Amino acid sequence: MAKGEKRNTIRRNAFRLLGLIFVGIGAIGIVLPVLPTTPFLILAAACFTRSSPRLERWLLDHAHFGPLLRDWRERGAIPRRAKMLAVLGMSTGFAAFYYFSHPGWAAMASVLLLMGIGAGYVLTRPS
Repeated sequence: MAKGEKRNTIRRNAFRLLGLIFVGIGAIGIVLPVLPTTPFLILAAACFTRSSPRLERWLLDHAHFGPLLRDWRERGAIPRRAKMLAVLGMSTGFAAFYYFSHPGWAAMASVLLLMGIGAGYVLTRPS
């Protein structure tokens, strides 16, 4: 095997492994309301684009997640329901963070800023 071929094989395997990890995290997000699912599946699809057309097709043809992933790829769209759940999840996550850790003002402001940026991004995507 030539040096370039070996490097490409290692790269493809790394992207495939990363994609599978993202699918796993997304699967955990199905049962944990605070952890989002779709962003991890979007990342997994991007990794599979670079490593495994078969796994990419599996995700894009999935009965439940396929339409969301195809809408994201074609239009950068996030469904309204997903937007509402994302903002609700962020709000719940912040409430739990505040209640259980009693953060100082700097930590609270930092978390609010990051969540605000995330919420702003989600809310400004087309539906």
